[in-house]
Amino acid sequence: MENIIEIFIYIHAFFGGIGLITGIGSIIVRKGKLNHKRLGKWFTWSMIISSAISLVIARLPNHRNTFLFLVGIFTIYMILAGNRALTFKSVKKTEANLIDKLVSGTMVISALLMIGFGITGLLNGYSHAILFLFFGLIGLFLPYGDYKLFKNTLKNRKLWLINHLSRMLGALIASVTAFIVAGMKYDTLWAWMIPSVIGTVYIIYWIKKVKGKKKLKTA
Repeated sequence: MENIIEIFIYIHAFFGGIGLITGIGSIIVRKGKLNHKRLGKWFTWSMIISSAISLVIARLPNHRNTFLFLVGIFTIYMILAGNRALTFKSVKKTEANLIDKLVSGTMVISALLMIGFGITGLLNGYSHAILFLFFGLIGLFLPYGDYKLFKNTLKNRKLWLINHLSRMLGALIASVTAFIVAGMKYDTLWAWMIPSVIGTVYIIYWIKKVKGKKKLKTA
C-alpha cells in the first residue's frame, strides 16, 4: 500500500511542478495572447490533477491530514473560480449558474470547517491551528468576491478580470507554497504564510492596475 501511495505522491509532485512552471510562465508572457491562454490551460489542468491527487493522499492510511485535504479543496476552488470568472466576460451571461454557485458554496463550507478546526486547535494547544484560521478567513472572503461578480457583472465590466486574476494568482501562490514546504522541506508556519502575504500584495497591485484602466474590452 505504501508503494502505491509513494507513486501517487510522485505524480502529485510532477503535476505540481508543471503547474508552478506554467503558472510563472503565464505571468511573464503578455496577458490575453495565445501563449498566455495555452500556459493558462496547462496551469489549470496540472493544478487540478495535482490537487485532486493530494485529496486522495490526505485521506489514505498513515497520511491522513485534514489541513492538507482542505488546502487541496482551496486550491481547486481558486482554479475553478478563476476559470469560471472568464465566462462572465461576455455580456450575454447576466447571472451565475448552478456550477458557479456550487464552486463558491464548496469554498464557503471548506472555509468554515477550517475556521472551526482552527478555533478547536487553539483551544487544545495545536501549534498549526493558526494556519487553519489564516486560510479559513481568506477562503471565507473569496466567495464574497464571487458574490459581487454574480450580482454586479453588468454594472462593473472589470469584475470578471479582477476575479480571474486574483483566483489564478492565488492558485499560483498555492503552488509556490507547496514547493517551499514540500519540495524544499521548510514546513514551518512562516513558510506557509509568507507566500500568501507577498502574493496578496501582488494581487492588490494588479487589481488596482485593472481598476485604473478606463475601458475594458468585452467579448
